[in-house]
Amino acid sequence: MKYNRIDGSIGESLAVDYLQGKGYVILQTNYFCPMGEIDIVAKQGDTYVFVEVKKRSSLRFGLPQEAITPYKIRHIRLSAMHYLKKHRLLDNTPVRFDCVAIVSTDYQDVEINHIENIF
Repeated sequence: MKYNRIDGSIGESLAVDYLQGKGYVILQTNYFCPMGEIDIVAKQGDTYVFVEVKKRSSLRFGLPQEAITPYKIRHIRLSAMHYLKKHRLLDNTPVRFDCVAIVSTDYQDVEINHIENIF
């Protein structure tokens, strides 16, 4: 397994713990469909929240959330539509797209920034 895959899994675990600590219900992680992947599908109250997790070990290449490209946004939206359709939630379901941005120079120094409605 490649280092970035392992590092990504750690980031997603940190994000799940963080969101659960804020009262979110985690419905699914790593939702795959033909259109792409959603890192975390969660629920906050009645709102379905599709979360993109971005983790960096330094800010050398910018903030983690700056790595969410228009291409990635398109695929997250299409994947969310697939999820909603599959679970028969298309009619009047409140939806939001968030990012959990993590900067961790080591695993003792972790900064988590939760950005709601990122796109």
